[in-house]
Amino acid sequence: MLNKTIVKLAIPVAVGALALTGCGGGDSGSGGSTVKIAFEGPLSGDNVALGENMQNGVQLAIKQANASGDLDFKLEYVAADDQGLPDKAPTAAQKVIDDPDVKAVVGPAFSGPTNSASPLYAEAGLVTVSPSATNPSLTDEANGFASLLRAVPNDNMQGKAMGDFFAKKIGAKKVYLIDDKTDYGVGLSKVAEETLKSAGVSVVKKSVPQKTPDYSATAKDVVNSKADALIYAGYYQDLAPFAKKLSDAGFKGAAISGDGSNDVKFVELAGDASENWYLTCPCTDATVEAGTKKFAEDYQKEFNRAPGTYSAEAYDVANMIIAEIKKTGGDVEREALRDALSKASYKGLTKTFSFEKNGEFKGTDVFVYQVKSGKIAYQGNVNELIG
Repeated sequence: MLNKTIVKLAIPVAVGALALTGCGGGDSGSGGSTVKIAFEGPLSGDNVALGENMQNGVQLAIKQANASGDLDFKLEYVAADDQGLPDKAPTAAQKVIDDPDVKAVVGPAFSGPTNSASPLYAEAGLVTVSPSATNPSLTDEANGFASLLRAVPNDNMQGKAMGDFFAKKIGAKKVYLIDDKTDYGVGLSKVAEETLKSAGVSVVKKSVPQKTPDYSATAKDVVNSKADALIYAGYYQDLAPFAKKLSDAGFKGAAISGDGSNDVKFVELAGDASENWYLTCPCTDATVEAGTKKFAEDYQKEFNRAPGTYSAEAYDVANMIIAEIKKTGGDVEREALRDALSKASYKGLTKTFSFEKNGEFKGTDVFVYQVKSGKIAYQGNVNELIG
């Protein structure tokens, strides 16, 4: 997911060049007083629900750590709203960079903002650990994002999971594959197409841009193609009206979308047309998994709603950061924290977090959900489902 269109910025990256310099008291660490952890993501705009899911996880982790009595310092939360847009991300990033007490960032949430903000974070030596940015190119050595760690499998894994699920579990013979022309959608659909074709499944492919005024023509194309299954690679705000038109057109085949659509907002916006849709995500359902049930209860009590997509993963990432800061007694420098996190192995509630040398997450698990009776129901790990 969480891979809005990537935009390159001509910002020179001098890794470590400004590590804590120009940050006032940041050079000497926090002195055992206050350490701040930021979250950057969409806290307003079209995808605010996805951002709030993660923000709440981070805030809960900080609140619980402060209440534990185990810290020699105080943790504070800082919000950085990039609206999920690449052009808003540098300003959001600069806000937290300029605060010397901010020692780590959970996020950015989406890949486009991650791409445009990462040069600034790298220059400042400020570590960012994203629980949800999935574009594979973010960890390419050519990007030089020295401060970025990815805490989730990338879209190569999710696209393959979609293809494998339809080919091996559903037994699809012909799949209609649609992307929304974003890097997220194009990347997912490319891998899904390769996986399907390698399994001998026929594929019809079409690109339909975001915010298309009327999806009627595309829905009719799907029905007329005689495809027995459909993949939509995009976000819930566009999938919802498309799903309605697809239902109106009489499509009866299996349908699946990715983590960009795996949110209750899809069900709310699409209504009955969302029923039986499959959804994938490299994230677990915190309300179902035994290891996350206590977290889900705490989250419900704190925010009066169930945790959503990536809530538990953001909670885990925040706790991983807190664990490393705790080892220093709160007297931590930015680059030292980045180095410690890059070498850490942290067993969270959702999975064990560790990273390759380029900051890529070591792990491949993707999970399947399905809308049943107006609710998104957890089905399990795709590898287990396909045997």
